[in-house]
Amino acid sequence: MLRLVFTALLTLALPLTAAAETYDLLYRAAIDPDTGKARVEIRLEGDTLPSELDLNLSSGRYTQLESEQPLELDGDRAIWQPSAPSASLSYLFEIDEQKGSGSYDSRITDDWAILRSDKLIPPISVTAERGLRSEAELHLELPEGWSSALPYAELGQDHHYRLKDPGRRFVRPKGWMIVGRIGSRQDFIADVDAKIAAPLGEDIHRQDTLAFLGWNLPELKKVFPDFPDQLLVVSAGDPMWRGGLSGTRSLFMHADRPLISGNRTSSMIHELVHVATGIHGDDESDWIVEGIAEFYSLETLRRSGGISQRRYDQAMDELAEWGREAPNLFERRSSGPITARAVGIMRQVDEEIRDASGGKANIDNVARGLAEDRGEVTLAKFRRLAEQAAGGPVKALDRDNLGDEPG
Repeated sequence: MLRLVFTALLTLALPLTAAAETYDLLYRAAIDPDTGKARVEIRLEGDTLPSELDLNLSSGRYTQLESEQPLELDGDRAIWQPSAPSASLSYLFEIDEQKGSGSYDSRITDDWAILRSDKLIPPISVTAERGLRSEAELHLELPEGWSSALPYAELGQDHHYRLKDPGRRFVRPKGWMIVGRIGSRQDFIADVDAKIAAPLGEDIHRQDTLAFLGWNLPELKKVFPDFPDQLLVVSAGDPMWRGGLSGTRSLFMHADRPLISGNRTSSMIHELVHVATGIHGDDESDWIVEGIAEFYSLETLRRSGGISQRRYDQAMDELAEWGREAPNLFERRSSGPITARAVGIMRQVDEEIRDASGGKANIDNVARGLAEDRGEVTLAKFRRLAEQAAGGPVKALDRDNLGDEPG
């Protein structure tokens, strides 16, 4: 009888301890092409709110912060102390961001704006009760006739999105976004809601890009089955940065970048691998991050039939020759020669794992493991996953093989 009573009490208690208290978090961003700025408001509503938000303003793009709740400005920081049941903070955000080369990775014109949505909101450290979580949405206020595309599900209202970031208690928007007079093409590919969006009037091959994803994304998903269920590809020409940049569930690709380059690699697939893995290197492991992305830009094309085995082998030989210019992989940033040499290391790792496992495992097991963990990758972590797949040491990852000048 006592056991039954105890079990009943435990059953009643479980929902109380498991339930997480939530509050509403709404971001409003009014995009103004006349000023080149966005007026952003962060609004919190709920019975319990975070006690403090510490905003990092070091980029210099956030000005005119205002709130009716206590707000302290201290150099590059703003300390905000909201109080229930409702609190709001507003500021101006400078949209244009020009790189040293003169190109832009964030840009607004009279007709459109392209930027990372996570830049709209400064990095924030939050102090809150344990278990307190946000339910976040983003609402955009745009000039008449403008459209929007973000890697989130749009709710019933125009330009209103439900934000998601599993594992985060304070959810911020992330990934690329485009607003304005834009055109897009969209399709479901391997259960991924894929959209290609770009400003109207620019020479953007939206349907070609969608077809390219149709050939290659299914192969990529075999390696990374947890690939995001939404993907936004944003494209534009000059003066945007002339390359590719990945983001959460999204990427930017300059209009002039070919889907397959002359050396048979693909900047598009390279960035898709970054989207899939969500990894970054420590001070000496960027070569792993970039090497995996470049390796699979070739390997995916080979598997999908986009290039032949002969072309694949030629590309590998050319990268190996270029990689001779990199005597040391352990640099903070992976340059072209370092990445080229890293591709050869990935191929060696793949061959060793296949041989040691009798063909039962390959480098896919390693890449998949990195994508499952996400976050920071180190040589030790990469070696551990490779040795687990191989069932023993992987000589290609000996430190002497990575730091000495290749023979």
